[in-house]
Amino acid sequence: MSLSRRPSSMLSRGAARVAAVAAATTLLVTGCGSDSDDAEGGSGKDSSASATRTVKDATGRAVQVPVAPKRIVTLTQEELDAVLALGVKPVGITNGQGLDEPPAYLADKVQGIDVVGNLLQPVMDKVVAARPDLILAGDMQDEQVLKQLREITPATLVTMAPTDDWKLSFRGIGNALNKLDAANRVISERESAAKAAGEKLGANKGAEVSIVRWNPDGPSWMENKQFAGGIALEMGLKRPEAQNKDGNAHTPSLSLEKINEIDGDWLFLSTLTSDGEKALKDVQTKPAYKELNAVGKGHAVTVDGSVWSTRGGPLAADVVVNDIVKALGAS
Repeated sequence: MSLSRRPSSMLSRGAARVAAVAAATTLLVTGCGSDSDDAEGGSGKDSSASATRTVKDATGRAVQVPVAPKRIVTLTQEELDAVLALGVKPVGITNGQGLDEPPAYLADKVQGIDVVGNLLQPVMDKVVAARPDLILAGDMQDEQVLKQLREITPATLVTMAPTDDWKLSFRGIGNALNKLDAANRVISERESAAKAAGEKLGANKGAEVSIVRWNPDGPSWMENKQFAGGIALEMGLKRPEAQNKDGNAHTPSLSLEKINEIDGDWLFLSTLTSDGEKALKDVQTKPAYKELNAVGKGHAVTVDGSVWSTRGGPLAADVVVNDIVKALGAS
């Protein structure tokens, strides 16, 4: 199935996997056992507490997981977003993409939860102390780390493959928690909310939006199936011609000679590192940047890269929709 710091490519965390891994991802969604929201594991509470069911993770590995997991550790912010959206509070989390703290957009929901390391870099002693009965290991590929995690609890799942969009990842996580029905409802709710928000954009309804992450060595624009790009399309917005590509990643960094590729009716800019933020500030003084159509119209908007530039989740989708409505709806 889908950032301490993630590599610049949206696919680089799992690029080494063969294409078959992506196909195997669907098995996580259709793993054995009940997918009901209220898990029942026998004749009473005692039996349900120890009952297990089998799911297959994003690598095709069959994993026995609790029917009703109580102590969940998440190793990526996408998984944290997902379990919170399903009404579950984990006992251990990692810091956000490119951050040394949990994602700001989830800060009010994670107060009091122990941080067990940076993104995909768990501190094993802290994971042990959390006493997990289920570990969601994101797109972890370090077999030595996975081995250590499975020694803590065999119920450790790789939940994401390189080509998964947020909805596929979310359904798989929902299934691992025995809440697949709830996950499908959450997705339907977000799709409806995005469509409704797009209908209320007035003169900006159907506008072309450019979605860009500024890296230390230049800008990269997001493809249509990348998280924020997909949200924009669900809102009925369009992408500039140069950006109307169906991939789920972002381009390599562009030189200033190709800066026109990031133009549009509206330009949403994000960064993930302090170096990227500095590079963006520097380029904003240059004529090539000032000559962009969106910049000249005052339509360049800075957004949170730890939301917009990730694989995303339901709560991150809320942020993206709200950011777009705040910018376009106020014009």
